[in-house]
Amino acid sequence: MPQLSTDPAAFPADPPAELDDLAGIAAHDWTAFSALEEMTDHWSRPGWADGSRAYYWMLTFPDTPVLADLALRCQKELDPLGLDMVPTDGLHITLARIGTRDAVPHERLEALTRAAARELPDAFTLRVMPLAGSQGAVRFSVGPWTPLVQLHAALAKAGRTEGLAPRKPTAVFRPHLSLAYNNRRRSAGPVVDIVASLRTLPAVDIGVTEVQLVELRREGATYRWDVLENLPLTAWNPVEGRGRQ
Repeated sequence: MPQLSTDPAAFPADPPAELDDLAGIAAHDWTAFSALEEMTDHWSRPGWADGSRAYYWMLTFPDTPVLADLALRCQKELDPLGLDMVPTDGLHITLARIGTRDAVPHERLEALTRAAARELPDAFTLRVMPLAGSQGAVRFSVGPWTPLVQLHAALAKAGRTEGLAPRKPTAVFRPHLSLAYNNRRRSAGPVVDIVASLRTLPAVDIGVTEVQLVELRREGATYRWDVLENLPLTAWNPVEGRGRQ
């Protein structure tokens, strides 16, 4: 499995010390977020204007009421801040960007899908943990990271095989699940204070059994997508052992 490395452009810049220490991951994210003095506009992104479209690998959670309930509870408290809330049917974990719709023809996506299907790791359980954030968003910490890093590495390998390597290597991958996007420059303090008050809410566990290839688009201050492929991860039985040897 690739080793994660420091990247000044990532948030946090350093990976956590232990990829499967759930409490350590949450504390690491919080330390970085609570130290921010200013938040930036998430939507001020060159090349990603309203209406932009691109292909991505993502984990989506359209039928996960326990996650939707947690998100709504947090968003209710965050509402006075005027953030752009992620709709509950838009909650996702971004894994890797493949390319723009104009640059990647359909037949190359089909080849990529076939290559990825041969590399995918086992299904796993993901814990959605206390809120933290970044310069441009409020987001949940997630863990453990090892299966997410393994999944990213598998997709990156498939991409390299087909000449569609992700823009960012696995070494700088920082898994997270965004809840709300910041839409202007502001002092981070008021956001950090409200997020801090929500960090005692119970974590939720969700099963990750598929990865999605999507055509992602920006619609104003939200992301929407069409799922092009649902690729199943190998089933894992905790009694019988791993599905793939």
